[in-house]
Amino acid sequence: MRKKKGPRIAQTLLTFLVLIVFAFPFVWMLLASFKTQSQILSTGQLFIFKPTFHNYVSVFKEYDFMKFIWNSFLVAAGSTLMSLLLGLPAAYAIARHHLQKLGLLILVARIIPGITFLIPWFILFSKIHLVDTYTALILSHMLVGLPFIIWIMISFFEALPTEIEESGLIDGCTHHQVFLRIILPISGPGVITASLLSFIFSWNNFMFSVILAGDKTKTLPIAVFNFMSYSEINWGALMAAACIITLPVLIIALVSQRYVVSGLSAGAVKG
Repeated sequence: MRKKKGPRIAQTLLTFLVLIVFAFPFVWMLLASFKTQSQILSTGQLFIFKPTFHNYVSVFKEYDFMKFIWNSFLVAAGSTLMSLLLGLPAAYAIARHHLQKLGLLILVARIIPGITFLIPWFILFSKIHLVDTYTALILSHMLVGLPFIIWIMISFFEALPTEIEESGLIDGCTHHQVFLRIILPISGPGVITASLLSFIFSWNNFMFSVILAGDKTKTLPIAVFNFMSYSEINWGALMAAACIITLPVLIIALVSQRYVVSGLSAGAVKG
């Protein structure tokens, strides 16, 4: 049966329109990162211009950007790992013991704006001398990652048949061994999805880092302020820095696209 051309053309046009709306800012940012300040401000050199790598050289030579990249990676990886260590057993317990009220409480903690926690945390970390440390940033970023991992994994664990666990117990495994050797391996897509999204959220987090980070632990989103001053904004270096921040996330999204889509859809269906 042949499909009508009208709806298909409309769908294609709508797809291109959405693609243009979302892709144009990124394309403009990428092109601007290879332009001089005057070329960026010129409307006549939007796509055709003489490219320069000066902005990228400036970012790494003048602003020690490798240090900021390392800080962001360490905080994002640390908060994701800690969130997994606490979140996976918590999600499994909530799913198996039907602790919906506890799950709802965790969801409320996620819904509350993060700025609500910011001032108490700053006072607390100041008292125990943890401001400008990786520990403070990792703990604060877990506010985003931990509830997210728990809520993704609850639906996965609830969908697993209890007969799998019973078989493991009959074969002589303890509850811990069943969880580590049977449940976690077959929940791989969910664990990968939750880990990647938690890492990306932490990588892009600005609010906690702007208050709790200092010269030693400044992360990439905060380092972008180096290119803004009261009198001028260095647009070329700013766009180059934005591209550097975006590149790891973009690579992770492209490489893990299959796992993320299957993980989220599986969680949605099973949930």
